Amino acid sequence: MGEKQMGAYEFYEVVKKPPVAWVYLDRAEKKNAMNPPAWKESVPIFKDLDGDPDIRVVIIAGKGPCFSAGIDLIGMSSELSELMEAQKGGVKWRLINKIRPLQDAISCIQWCRKPVIAAVHGYCIGAGLDMITACDIRICSSDAQFSLKEAAVGFVADVGVLQRIPLIVGQGIARELAYTAKLIDAKRAKDILLVNEVYEGHDALMAGAKEMADEIAGNSPLAVQASKDVLNYGVGKTVEEGLSYVASISSNIIPSDDLMEAMAAFSEKRKPQFKGE
Repeated sequence: MGEKQMGAYEFYEVVKKPPVAWVYLDRAEKKNAMNPPAWKESVPIFKDLDGDPDIRVVIIAGKGPCFSAGIDLIGMSSELSELMEAQKGGVKWRLINKIRPLQDAISCIQWCRKPVIAAVHGYCIGAGLDMITACDIRICSSDAQFSLKEAAVGFVADVGVLQRIPLIVGQGIARELAYTAKLIDAKRAKDILLVNEVYEGHDALMAGAKEMADEIAGNSPLAVQASKDVLNYGVGKTVEEGLSYVASISSNIIPSDDLMEAMAAFSEKRKPQFKGE
């Protein structure tokens, strides 16, 4: 299938090249700082990608000089006017209702049944880090720099990174990053398992992301998506709870056309052609 651009978005550019979709943060002139459209458009984008049978993997990347410089505080001031108001109970109550949609704007990446790869170059700060920790896999170029920045600007990170990054790098490293708000480079990011791989240069990063996406897309969509579901479910659960859940998932997807195709391909010594059925 050919390339297809999806919708007209202010902050994102979505390009479908089945079986892979590319979601670009596309506000390069502002270093992809996340303004109101960034927080409003991600949910419908990932809902569409979740439901598109032609898409098996999603890659998130940034256009311009970096992945993202974080939240656009000035741009978001009109959306979060409560931050500057007297801290009365009613004001705080309204603010809670505004934070939840911001959380959903990040969580929708995790909710998407398709695996999501974050391909990071340059700065990945604050909300950018929130976004990539909701992805399944993170890779970066050698110029990438990461920061859990919120403590340096008087915020507690409240849209997901404090819940997700300990699962990736462990509690000690997560607390170091949160308390110091320091920048770390690509090498340190790989050392602490924040990223899976470091590539030399942007072109190599994009090629690496595409190669990984194609490798994933070549497997059974049913099995890949069920694996993501089981892995997501297992967070915070016991091994026994996870085993009970995966037994249910496995019994629900077996037998499948994909399984029959895998067996036929093995006997015929050819590459399987999975359809996700």
